[in-house]
Amino acid sequence: MTLMTEDARIDERSLSKLKWRCRRGLLENDLFVERFFQQHESSLTVRQAAGLSALMELSDNDLLDLNLGRKPLAQVAPEMDRDEVREVLKMLQQR
Repeated sequence: MTLMTEDARIDERSLSKLKWRCRRGLLENDLFVERFFQQHESSLTVRQAAGLSALMELSDNDLLDLNLGRKPLAQVAPEMDRDEVREVLKMLQQR
């Protein structure tokens, strides 16, 4: 059994599950997520996948507020104010 480090790339099966998990009810969020995967899918790490998965726990409106920079992460979800979540949020916001 191989242990995965946080910096290891996510495997194909986990990536497929993550993509399914990232489907959202708001089209605007789906567009952010789609662009994220187009730009970062081939290099996505286990750590980044954990950050993205945490963000998917948010409501659509809270996630959209974060994606648009309307509210800071610490205000929307203080319990998620962690390095890997902040990193992925920046990646989602990249144009």
